[in-house]
Amino acid sequence: MKKTLKILSYLKNKYIVAILVFLFLMFFYDRNDFFVQIQRKKELSSLEKSKTFYQTEIEKTQQELNNLENNPASLEKYARENLFMKRDNEEVFIVDSINPKEKEK
Repeated sequence: MKKTLKILSYLKNKYIVAILVFLFLMFFYDRNDFFVQIQRKKELSSLEKSKTFYQTEIEKTQQELNNLENNPASLEKYARENLFMKRDNEEVFIVDSINPKEKEK
């Protein structure tokens, strides 16, 4: 009984009521409420992970580009493997490898 009277005496104070209403509105009805902030933090962490992934991929690609520009042997290797180019006096045979499981069917 004493606790309820004590709580009621606090609720009679208009400043405490105003603060409670303000906090309630900020936590649940604001455009940037508590739940939106949690969601944005999760999204930020996933974006930071993807940022680090893409940065490492950019570094690998730049290194490969630098290697292709400065090393003629790597340029020839890239052209042969990826673009199926050949020299004038060569013949190229492309063989598709068949999985053993597909062979049985």
